[in-house]
Amino acid sequence: MNKKHLLSIGILCLMSFGVFAQNVIKGKVVEQSSGEGLPGVSIIIKGTSTGTSTDFDGNFELNSTTGENILIFSYIGFKTAEQNATSTKFLSISLIEDAEALDEIIVVGYGTARKKDLTGAVTAVGTKDFNKGAVVSAQTLIQGKVAGVNITSAGGAPGEGQQIRIRGTGSLTLTSNPLIVIDGVPMNDGGIGGSRNVLNSINPADIETMTVLKDASSTAIFGSRAANGVIMITTKKGSLGQDFKVSFNTNFSSSSVLDNVSVLDPNQFRTLINEIGTADQIALLGASNTNWQDEIYQTAFNTESNLSLSGSAGNLPYRVSVGFTDTDGVLKTDNLTRTTAKVSLTPQFFDDHLKIQLNANTSIIKNRFANRGSIESAVGYDPTQAIYDENSKYGGYSTWIDPATDNIYNLAPTNPIALLNLKNDLSDVYRFIGNIKFDYKLHFMPDVTAVLNVGTDNSTSEGHVVTDRRMPTTTIGYNGEKDTYSNESKNSLLDFYLNYKKELNKDHNIGMMLGYSYQKFEFDNFNEQYDYFEDSNENLYNSTVDKSKNVLISFFGRANYNYQDKYLITATLRADASSLLNPDDRWGYFPSVALAWNVTNEEFLNDSDIINNLKVRIGYGQVGNVNGLNPYQYLTRYTASEQGASYQFGDSFSQTYRPEPINEDLRWEIGSTFNAGIDYSLFKGRISGSLDAYIKKTEDLIANSTIDPFTNFGNRIDANIGDMENSGIEFAVNVVPIQNENLRWTLNYNIAFNQNEITRMPDIQDVGGISGGTGNTIQRHEKGQEAFSFFVYEQVYDENNKPIEGVYVDRNNDGKITEEDRYFCNSPNADITMGLSSSVNYKNWDFNISTRASLGNYVYDNVSSFIGYEHLATANNILSNLSTDYLNSGFTTITDTNLRSDYYVKNASFFKIDNITLGYTIPKKITKTLGIRVYGTVQNLLTVSDYDGLDPEIQGGIDNNLYPRPQTFLAGLNVNF
Repeated sequence: MNKKHLLSIGILCLMSFGVFAQNVIKGKVVEQSSGEGLPGVSIIIKGTSTGTSTDFDGNFELNSTTGENILIFSYIGFKTAEQNATSTKFLSISLIEDAEALDEIIVVGYGTARKKDLTGAVTAVGTKDFNKGAVVSAQTLIQGKVAGVNITSAGGAPGEGQQIRIRGTGSLTLTSNPLIVIDGVPMNDGGIGGSRNVLNSINPADIETMTVLKDASSTAIFGSRAANGVIMITTKKGSLGQDFKVSFNTNFSSSSVLDNVSVLDPNQFRTLINEIGTADQIALLGASNTNWQDEIYQTAFNTESNLSLSGSAGNLPYRVSVGFTDTDGVLKTDNLTRTTAKVSLTPQFFDDHLKIQLNANTSIIKNRFANRGSIESAVGYDPTQAIYDENSKYGGYSTWIDPATDNIYNLAPTNPIALLNLKNDLSDVYRFIGNIKFDYKLHFMPDVTAVLNVGTDNSTSEGHVVTDRRMPTTTIGYNGEKDTYSNESKNSLLDFYLNYKKELNKDHNIGMMLGYSYQKFEFDNFNEQYDYFEDSNENLYNSTVDKSKNVLISFFGRANYNYQDKYLITATLRADASSLLNPDDRWGYFPSVALAWNVTNEEFLNDSDIINNLKVRIGYGQVGNVNGLNPYQYLTRYTASEQGASYQFGDSFSQTYRPEPINEDLRWEIGSTFNAGIDYSLFKGRISGSLDAYIKKTEDLIANSTIDPFTNFGNRIDANIGDMENSGIEFAVNVVPIQNENLRWTLNYNIAFNQNEITRMPDIQDVGGISGGTGNTIQRHEKGQEAFSFFVYEQVYDENNKPIEGVYVDRNNDGKITEEDRYFCNSPNADITMGLSSSVNYKNWDFNISTRASLGNYVYDNVSSFIGYEHLATANNILSNLSTDYLNSGFTTITDTNLRSDYYVKNASFFKIDNITLGYTIPKKITKTLGIRVYGTVQNLLTVSDYDGLDPEIQGGIDNNLYPRPQTFLAGLNVNF
């Protein structure tokens, strides 16, 4: 039995404080089969409310007012035991595993369910299985832990935004992110200005479990917002009868860049310029040897501390926590500071008929954003130039000056260090997430429970971006700039639903749920721009106000039937009305049905010593999607002209307004999923896992479509014009190879196969903008192809496998190279993803390792394609560095055709060791009442890949000046008492 897992899902039946204690009863509780101590076992003196629970090693102490007592020992997954006890005798209690009691409780939509009763594809990850180390964003906790869930950060900045995909890409233009639900409050899908990541406001140390709902039969109850799956986050709370507990965790870490983009070093660059440059160009070479990438990056130091207090004051379980994180980015001037506070109260009244859950989470995040333009500038800046020039009028930074005008060259790059130091980008983000939930079991009808959940998610941000007047720029007479903004996002929620559960007899159990939901989203954004930031407001040249509101109204229901714990059926229906759509197409109806067969409960498996659990599942469901759709598209809207686009009337200038295109026929994207799966457990739980296969079809995809001229206020509008299909297989296995009194070793492995295809797309979509040229794209959406596939020319190579510049395969054999010769060449979507983690506990030592692999994902190397051409080194009388790929290709001139060569589409399959953690818990004989653990972690330890760019893991598949993901070394301390 996995003791840590059982602990992570909650300590049940903890008893109240023992008062008037005179005698102390001591003992230890172990698992009978292994002799291993059991943590969190509930112990109560029979006939009283006095109780306690065992510590991590299974030891306990209990105060008693009498000399002789009967103790009751209870623990999830084990048979309850009773034992006579006195204060003079040390007790040794062995609990027997109870297969019938292995009823792990899983959080699902609008309630909970026993794991064995689930009919959909649901995976729960608890505290013990979370990724370790310096984790700023909650998503990182489950990266690589769940089959079919891919989490990719946009880069290595602190708290960087992350892309989450459950079972592939679900939409082409709308959001494909899953719905995030925190303690029953569905979150806003997007962030607000000044925020790096929507989940940065949640302290990962406060999270108890993250449950992933993957198929439509489990997500349909959430309707349209769950089109791309659901991640339900449950935070830690106090337990009834729990003793007062203090937990303090702190860690310190340092992060550094592992590698730089490969460009010519100063000697290589000098050699190149001397070979290809004119005398005037050669004279531009400097006398310095500057590694600009080394200059913009730093060793970043980070600290994190969390304190929590939990317990039960009579009938009021509580948990209060505060957290502080201060983390620098490896890019100089980058910093995130976060302060969080959370309160959870879970009282019960009227003989447990009324349960109240109050959650309040507040966060204050202060950001300083580094100027990421410095990354591109550092890659391409002349390595022979010095950083500083004492004669420079631009803050003392060396700058490319045209001697004829004494101004900066029109196309000159900007000194990377100047970009970092002469721009100050600050933001303060405040967020409150809270709800109060009333769960009332009717006194006059105890089979019916009424639930009212009222919640809010409010965010506000304020920020400014100030650019120093000394910033090297080509704008004549530039005197600095200031951009200020404020943003507010309000998400209000009201859910009310009734649950009915009835055991008709020993064979039949039914359950029904009927509810109503109202959710309102309000956004208010304000921006002001100033020409001269040191002067008064009279220099304000532009201000914008952007307000919007949308409402989602829903009715939903669910019915469950269970026959003899063998045959299960779940049916749901949700009706959603979104104000994002016109009144005639506003309502969407999303049904689902799922069946499950608990084969284990059949007579032919009753006496099996091998199969402990075997369940077969099958389900079908539909969900809609309008998440990410711009509001009011069915109404006439007007956009104000920008500065300089005004009409003059006499001495005054008036702004103009243009109407935006209208589409009154926009309707829901509809996703239909068929899922079949098996859950299994073998050899008394030593091997367990699941196998799922699915087909997900999305119809009426919204994409930008061409319309007939003079029929609207533009020639392109968003319209329902496409269909897409994802299909795949997921497999997960958990193995306990060794389990005895001193040693426990667990392995967790998952693998997922996913295939994506656009099955209808009458209007071809060119997407995936790249650097180089004007308006170039590298990806295309077309019927019969995978979403975001690269659309390129086929490069021709010589006998030495070197690309021949400007020579491509004439694929249509018409004797010339045209757009018709481009073809689809792979995609950034991996065919196979895997996760493997291992945990070893030996006496007081613990060791964890987490790894991931991605196979079949490709990347377009836009760094090499943009600065891999000879002529760029001396263009416009400015010296610019080149990618070392130039040494391989020998390309001389950048063209639109060269940019779109399949030469730059590269296999980016990878294997990563994400983190390794080694910890030691100091024995209680030394620490007495304290639980002390020290640990060390290495994050981003190793990446194995054939991709020769900076990192093979690229969000969206276009590698263009990625903020490097650092390697982090961390030391931490956990103290509990």
